[in-house]
Amino acid sequence: MAQGKILIIDDDPDITEAMTVVLENRGYQVRSAQDGTQGMEQLKKSRPDLIILDVMMRTSQEGFEFSRELKSNPKYKNIPILMLTAVKQKTGLDFKADAGDQAWLPVEEFLDKPVKPDMLLEKVEDLLSAREA
Repeated sequence: MAQGKILIIDDDPDITEAMTVVLENRGYQVRSAQDGTQGMEQLKKSRPDLIILDVMMRTSQEGFEFSRELKSNPKYKNIPILMLTAVKQKTGLDFKADAGDQAWLPVEEFLDKPVKPDMLLEKVEDLLSAREA
């Protein structure tokens, strides 16, 4: 079984619960938060190995702002972020090509919602194994 701590920051409780079930079944320890403020509190309590982050929560840009804040902090900048969002579905904008841009979108991976469980697990495992390498 896989090991690792994952923090999900998403304001949709159904999506959070579905991802939690998939990840816990694979052996991950999962915590969740409904917005960036709660996410930062959880981050400080239990430093995760990976963050799964939504974009649109309290504001349409909250996930972007959280990722830039996290990556600008030397204490947390090495925690990989998997951005998982319906922003393309809701706005027509596709940010996938911008993932990794340290100024605009400093995340390691970007997936569109809805995501299939096997794709979620594949990306999580890729990010965690790259971090260990």
